Amino acid sequence: MKTTYDVLLGPLLTEKGAMLKEKQNKVLFRVAKGANKIEIKKAVEEIFKVKVDRVTTVCCKGKKKRMGKYEGKRSDWKKAVVSLKEGEKLDFVEGV
Repeated sequence: MKTTYDVLLGPLLTEKGAMLKEKQNKVLFRVAKGANKIEIKKAVEEIFKVKVDRVTTVCCKGKKKRMGKYEGKRSDWKKAVVSLKEGEKLDFVEGV
């Protein structure tokens, strides 16, 4: 059985994520590939003590990479866009 900390792998701190956070009150997370929207919502609400309005997920394919003649592939991963309810706020890094 998955715990709440197995579902959320970490926040995605990107420029697009910062814009979504400022304008639409949405937060980006990297989540486990097998996690569904209900598990993600429960994990965010339990860990950060905020109310979640909606969860959207995106499966991202890993890129192909080369080192000389050797070719490899980064692993596939899953991203979650979590919309917080009106009046809720979530700050990972303040003052940076």
